[in-house]
Amino acid sequence: MRRSEEMDLSKRALRGRDLVVFSNDWDGDPLSKVHIMRILSRDNRVLWVNSIGNRAPKANAHDAQRIIKKLKTFTQGIREVEPNLHVLAPLAIPFYGSETVRQANRHLLRLQVLRAMKQLKFERPISWSFLPASAPVSGTLGEDFVVYHCVDEFSAFSDTNGKHIAELEERLLRRADMCITSAERLYENKKRLNPRTVLVRHGTDFSHFVKACDPATKIPEDIAKLPKPIIGFFGLVADWIDQDAIIACAKAHPEGSVVIVGKTTPDCDDSRLRAVPNIHMLGRKPYADLPGYNKAFDVALNPFVINELTLNSNPLKVREYLASGLPVVSSDLPEVRKVGLCRIATTPEDYVKQVNAALADNPGPNRERAEKIFHESWEARVAEIRQHVGEAMLAAGKKL
Repeated sequence: MRRSEEMDLSKRALRGRDLVVFSNDWDGDPLSKVHIMRILSRDNRVLWVNSIGNRAPKANAHDAQRIIKKLKTFTQGIREVEPNLHVLAPLAIPFYGSETVRQANRHLLRLQVLRAMKQLKFERPISWSFLPASAPVSGTLGEDFVVYHCVDEFSAFSDTNGKHIAELEERLLRRADMCITSAERLYENKKRLNPRTVLVRHGTDFSHFVKACDPATKIPEDIAKLPKPIIGFFGLVADWIDQDAIIACAKAHPEGSVVIVGKTTPDCDDSRLRAVPNIHMLGRKPYADLPGYNKAFDVALNPFVINELTLNSNPLKVREYLASGLPVVSSDLPEVRKVGLCRIATTPEDYVKQVNAALADNPGPNRERAEKIFHESWEARVAEIRQHVGEAMLAAGKKL
């Protein structure tokens, strides 16, 4: 295909289409899926189907609140949360261990999605799944094309039935007309089952996070008065976070502060972090406020333990730290090495060493440093996605 034809294809593909998207709950933190679909919704209609979950709920307050929230959003019907972007919060029976219940959920989910598609008058839809849990439904909705967009090794999450999730993913991979992956390790794994697999790495919301370099951006009060230096982290505190590395950095800088912006998952014990006097756990903050918190950071951390889940990950926060102009110290992950621009640490002691080096070398947000990630925008990534989808659709004999 000639260069001019490629450019024409990227401009023509995924325009004026109806997309049925299976993903995480819309009201959560804006992950890669949200950024991608916000751009595609400018010239496509999107029906975003909230997750029915990958695991059975537990008898705790967190899961009880989540069930109540899902019931409330279900009663709201289809919500148009942004122009061309409609959200459906489907109901499901929350007992995933039973095959009978799984079959019931399949029929229940399919009926709810079909009803929403009819209400929105969707035609020749493309189903776009970010989750293996959609496998029983994807390809049964009268789709013109089926996409599996894989951003994690889902079977490696500790709070799921890994064997069941792997079976669902295999089914989805075999059914999908193409698979998009966000990390090279995922690409190598998934193409074994689906040869129509491509690699499109994450982008970054550069214009948002570069505000950390803007003198006009205000630093929130709960971090503004903390002792310097501030070694920062934002995101989920989950079982894939290396707490030893965080604690080591805090103890190495008793004069300063380690700040964690984000919530702790219900199955993760953060008591060791909370026991350290200069570790400040500020909780989850609105996405709009993150540049202000990053502005207060002197160094940003991406402290992941090394396992099958994290080796397949492409941590979005690393690009967001870099777009904020921050020096970054990260665990040794393949996709972080691909990005470059980060200091790599392999042990808690190494984290301390690399943080000290970053603090000695131009700490805090720096616009020149931020510009090095400017080219990795979500706009550029969506252009890649349009190109790949356009090529796959033409190869399958589909009309764009």
